[in-house]
Amino acid sequence: MDTNKSNSKLTVVALLLGIFMAALDQTIVSTAMPTIVKELGGFEYFVWVFSAYMIASVVATPIFGKLSDMFGRKLFFALGLVLFMIGSALCATATDMTQLIIYRAVQGIGGGALMPIAFTIIFDIFPPEQRGKMNGLFGAVFGLSSVFGPSLGGYFTDYVDWTWIFLINLPIGVIATILLFMFYHESKQHRKQKVDYAGAALLTASILLLMFALELGGKDFAWGSWQIISMFVGFAVLLALFLVVEAKLAADPIVKLDLFRIKLFTTSQIIAFLYGAVMIAGASYIPLFIQGVKSGSASAAGGIMTPMMLGVVASSIVGGRFVTKFNFRTIMLTSGLVLLAGTALLGSMNADTPSWLITVYMVVLGLGMGVSFPVLNMSALHDVQPQYKGAVTSLIVFFRTIGSALGVTVFGVLQTTRLHDSIPAEFADRIGDGRGLLQPEVQAQIPAPVLKQLLASLGDSITFIFQWGTVLPVLALLTAIWMGKARLQVPQQGQGQEAKNERPAFQIE
Repeated sequence: MDTNKSNSKLTVVALLLGIFMAALDQTIVSTAMPTIVKELGGFEYFVWVFSAYMIASVVATPIFGKLSDMFGRKLFFALGLVLFMIGSALCATATDMTQLIIYRAVQGIGGGALMPIAFTIIFDIFPPEQRGKMNGLFGAVFGLSSVFGPSLGGYFTDYVDWTWIFLINLPIGVIATILLFMFYHESKQHRKQKVDYAGAALLTASILLLMFALELGGKDFAWGSWQIISMFVGFAVLLALFLVVEAKLAADPIVKLDLFRIKLFTTSQIIAFLYGAVMIAGASYIPLFIQGVKSGSASAAGGIMTPMMLGVVASSIVGGRFVTKFNFRTIMLTSGLVLLAGTALLGSMNADTPSWLITVYMVVLGLGMGVSFPVLNMSALHDVQPQYKGAVTSLIVFFRTIGSALGVTVFGVLQTTRLHDSIPAEFADRIGDGRGLLQPEVQAQIPAPVLKQLLASLGDSITFIFQWGTVLPVLALLTAIWMGKARLQVPQQGQGQEAKNERPAFQIE
């Protein structure tokens, strides 16, 4: 028994290291990018260093989740670690921006395996009464990596070398891989299934078209251009074909559509999508508000995110513990109300709002957000058979990421439109979505009274998106009501092993 406990703890360490590595990479790179661009050139491809990772990760996530159900968690978590390390090592050797973008995509494929499979392994090795605490711990690690990432990236860039923002992943990944193989003893009972190649190809192609349309629209091509419209049409057609294949043709589909008949599964995915959109609004526009409207430094803008992420960490831990005491609906309704309050408060900001008060608003937003990490993972799996656990957990990550991608696009259109409607037309091209106002050379060309007006308009455009953003927590609250009274079933002491292996209420034929 002691050996099993020791193995479980060391397995958890391996999983935590994998999640920390993947989550850290999403924040540590941003700090170093100005230096990387200066050295490698290719400023026009700047955004694709981030987009390549996200697109590859989104595409890989549901596929790895399904494959882990079919052939085992250990194999594909280890594969994710190896791919992530290979991508990291290649990124450190990049000599131009094109290489870096390609290598980041390799990293993203590996990252697409780490987060969902780690959460699924937790459900495999821990009994119900411990899963909430463990999921909260994993959510906390995700939040902490977001706090330390920018500082660590700045340190490596300023005092060592920017390549170490990627090379740091190698020792972490090696330790995680060794611990995984030594201490995670996985059950070998996996039912034989056929790989759904057609479904995987259609899903990959459809997501790629959607993500490229979202990334290129309004930047490289106008939203109404034939290129963007063609991508959206292609996405819709391929998605329809994917649904037909999954429903009618595939023996073992990548996504079991019958899962959407389960109320808790469906509501959990919807809430994950909505929360993903809210989180990206805070992460994208509050730093811009601090730098532009409040004339803060880049470090001050990055520092304003720390309280939010600490709020995420705290509420993730608390939410993981509360899941054994309250039903899913009660927890998510409380979370949704706090998230609504945080979003509404951010929508009330103006140029005179003290920075400390904005920090309080960000903490409230983080407290509302963090609960979703452990709770939605468990609610989505509540009535699902064990052989679908990997697919279900990966879909939570998938929908949260898609929510972020769509959210940043829609909010970007709202914010830019509002800004351009309230400023003289001759400044629109120069300042774009307002980030141009952060450049000293642009500010130097604008008379002081006009600059003050432009910054006030920038602030108004940012609060405008948070005012619209309150719709998302409201929709999440309405969805949470639909979750019903289900709660995590914790076996009472004295029940036999058969009782502990909870049986799903919904059986998929």
